Amino acid sequence: MQPDFLNSYIMTEKYIKLFNEFPPVSSEAWKEKVVADLKGADFDRKLVWRTNEGFSVQPYYRQEDLAKLDYLNALPGEFPYVRGTKTNNNDWYVRQNIIVKDLGESNKKALDVLMKGVTSLGFVFNECTEVTVDDLAVLLKGICLESVEVNFEAKCCTCKVAEAFAEYVLAGKWDAKNIVASVAYDPFGNYLLYGRFKKGVDHVLTQAQNLITKSAELPKYRVLAVNGRNFGNAGASVVQELAFSLAQGVEYLSTLTEKGVAVEDVAKNIKFNLSVSANYFMEIAKLRAARLLWAQIVKAYEPKCESGCKMRVHAETGSWNKTFYDPYVNMLRTQTEAMSAALGGADSITVLPFNAIFEDPTTFSDRIARNQQLLLKEESHFDKIVDPGAGSYYIEELTASIADEVWKLFLEIQDKGGFLAAAKEGFIQTKVNEMSAKRDLNVAIRRENLLGINQFPNFTERLEKAELVKDALAPTDLTADDAEIETLKPYRGAMAFEKLRVATDKFSKENKRPLAFMLTVGNINFSKARSQFACNFFAVAGYEVKDNNGFASVADGVAAAKEAGADIIVICSSDDEYAEAAPAAFDLIKDEAIFVVAGAPACTDDLKAKGIENFIHLKSNLLEELTVYNAKLGIN
Repeated sequence: MQPDFLNSYIMTEKYIKLFNEFPPVSSEAWKEKVVADLKGADFDRKLVWRTNEGFSVQPYYRQEDLAKLDYLNALPGEFPYVRGTKTNNNDWYVRQNIIVKDLGESNKKALDVLMKGVTSLGFVFNECTEVTVDDLAVLLKGICLESVEVNFEAKCCTCKVAEAFAEYVLAGKWDAKNIVASVAYDPFGNYLLYGRFKKGVDHVLTQAQNLITKSAELPKYRVLAVNGRNFGNAGASVVQELAFSLAQGVEYLSTLTEKGVAVEDVAKNIKFNLSVSANYFMEIAKLRAARLLWAQIVKAYEPKCESGCKMRVHAETGSWNKTFYDPYVNMLRTQTEAMSAALGGADSITVLPFNAIFEDPTTFSDRIARNQQLLLKEESHFDKIVDPGAGSYYIEELTASIADEVWKLFLEIQDKGGFLAAAKEGFIQTKVNEMSAKRDLNVAIRRENLLGINQFPNFTERLEKAELVKDALAPTDLTADDAEIETLKPYRGAMAFEKLRVATDKFSKENKRPLAFMLTVGNINFSKARSQFACNFFAVAGYEVKDNNGFASVADGVAAAKEAGADIIVICSSDDEYAEAAPAAFDLIKDEAIFVVAGAPACTDDLKAKGIENFIHLKSNLLEELTVYNAKLGIN
C-alpha cells in the first residue's frame, strides 16, 4: 500500500497532465466566441451593465484583470485594510436598536435581547431630553459594559449623552480600556439635514474637541459619527454615499487638527454609519473600498500610529427600498443587505425590523431582525472566514472601480473647498437629487423593481387604516426655519406608488373599488400573457382585477365586463387581431367604462384615429399612467 503523500503526488500529476490537454484561452478568444453567439447583437448594449455608480460592469472577469490591483498583496489586518481590520475572523457586533421612551422599560428590553444573541445595543432618543448620569444608571442597570457594545443616538443633546456616558463609565467598576461604545455626534452631517449650525461652526468644533478630551481614558469609545446612511436613504448611489462620507470625515480631520487635536485622536474617534442597499455585490465592494480609501486618507495626515488608519464601520439596512405594502418582503431585502454588510467586513450591523418604517417595532419584528443576523453567524458561519470576498475577480474589480469613482468625486469636493463648502454651494445636494430623480424614474418605468409595489403586488392586500401610515408617506424633513442651505430629505423610493394605492384604499371605504376587467379574446398565447401583464399593471394602484380564460367573441367579453360592473376594460389579444377587435370593443363600450389596449401594436396610430386613447405596455411610465387613471376615476 502506497503512503498518502505518494498517492497525493500521483493525483496531482494526473490533474496537471489533464489541464495540459486544455490550453489557456485568451480574453480575446472568449469575447470572439461570445460575439459570435450574439449573432450580430452589440456586445456592449447586450451584456455590459451600466451602473448608477458611473462605471460599466463587464459580463465576466478573469485573473488578468487583477494584475493592476496592488493592494491584493496585503493580508487581512494590514494596511490599507481593504481585506478587513481583523486578522483571524470576520466577526461583527449584532446590534439591535431600542427606542428609549421610558428608561426602566428600555433597560428591561436591553437585558432581554442580550439574552437572545444581541451583542450591541443602540439606544435611540427621539425626544429632546438631556440624559444624565443618573438616567444612565437606570438605563444600563445590570448590563456588563465590558461584554457588549453600547451606542447612543439622540435627536439633540448628543454631547450631553456622550459626556454623561464617559462620566458613568469612569465612575464605575469596569476596566475603561475594554469598553466599546459610540455616540453619534455628527454636527456636519446634521448641517445637511437641518440647514444650519445653531451656534456656529466654531461652537460644534469646540464641543467635538471637548468630547475627544473627556473620552481620552476610553480608547474604544468613539464620540464622532459620519452618518453616511443619510445619503443612501435620500437616494444617493453607492459611490455618492461613500464619497460624501469620506469628505465629511476629512472635514472633521482637517478642522479638528487645525484646533490642535492629534490626527490619530480624531481618526480613532470617528465611526462611519453607512446604509446598505439591495445592490448585493456592490455593497460588499463598497465597504472594502471604504477601508482602502480611508486608510490612505488618514495616512496622508501622518499619524503616529498606523492603527489610526483603520476605519470603524457600522452598517444599517437602508430604508430607501422598504415598503409598508407587502411589508414581509422587507425581510427578504434586509437579509441580502445584512449578508452584504457581513461579507464586506462591517464591524457591527443593524437589521431594521420589517415594519420599522411605519410603526414602532413589535416583539415579533425585533425577533426576526435579530435572528436574521444570528442565522448568518450560527448557521452560515459568515463570521469565521476573513474577507470572504477575497479572490473573487468580480468583487475585486468592483472594489477597484468603486474606489476609482469615489476618489474622483471626493477630489471634486475637495476642489470646492471641502465638505462644508460643497454643502453651502449646494453641490452635494444637487448630486443626490439628480441621482434620486434618476432612480425614481427607474422605479416608475420598472427598470428598478420594488417587489409588491411597482411589480407583482399582492392583489388582495387592503390598507385598513390609512392614517397609520400617514407619516411614512412623506420625506423626513428636518429643515430648520433659519436654514441657510438646501437640506437633504431622506425618503423611500416606494412613496409615490404607495400614495396612489393609499388613495385607492381610502376611496374604496365609501365607494366601490375600481374594477379592471380583462377582455381576453383571440390568440390564447398573446391574450393570456397580456392579461397577466395588465392585471399586474392595475393592481399596483390597488384596483380589483378580474382575469378571464378567453371569450368566444368581443361582444361576449364586453357583455361580461358590463355585467361585472367594470370601470376599466382592457382588451388583451394579438397585434394582428387588434386592428378589428379593438374598434369593435370600443364601439360597444362607448362611455360606460375606460377602454384600454394592452400592448403597442403596429396599428396604434389607426386605433388612435378611431378615438382609442389608452394603451399600456412594457415601456409605459407606470406611475404617470396610473396617476392619470386615478384622476379619471375620481380618486385623489
